[in-house]
Amino acid sequence: MNLDNLAGMVNDGVARIGQWVDSKPAGPLNRVVGLVIGAPAWTVLGLASWLTPSPNGFGTHLQLGLGECTMLHLTGYPCPMCGMTTTFTLFAHLRPIDALINQPFGIVLFSVTVAMAAIGLADLLSGRGYWRAALRWVDRRESRLAGVLMFGMLGGWVYKVIRMHPELIGMG
Repeated sequence: MNLDNLAGMVNDGVARIGQWVDSKPAGPLNRVVGLVIGAPAWTVLGLASWLTPSPNGFGTHLQLGLGECTMLHLTGYPCPMCGMTTTFTLFAHLRPIDALINQPFGIVLFSVTVAMAAIGLADLLSGRGYWRAALRWVDRRESRLAGVLMFGMLGGWVYKVIRMHPELIGMG
């Protein structure tokens, strides 16, 4: 089997799933999708509001019983997502300036999480299918969004590295 055949099979499968979804009654399906979209986002936002942000700008995840960051431990340099739990916690505690200073890319991920929580709740309560409109919006911008996310994550990582190691730019 070559890659073209595999890609064709995947596209056919996605099309069949789309047809199956479209054939189901909209209200109940939209409510289930709302729950599936909303539950993880509500959980993340709930945990972020429950945690206490670490004053270090990283390490808040340790309160969940998770281990320390392997990359930071082994190299002394942060991973690309360093400080994200702390940033989410700062946002959830209504400290947006501190969150932005801690990890600027976090505002993007936090905003997406809030949007998913809102869309999930709206669909769970109304069954109107707001998730479909959101999916269409993302689908039309998929390449640009992927680029923005990758550039944003890279930029946030470089920012965090420099904040933790200012000597790299002659500031420490």
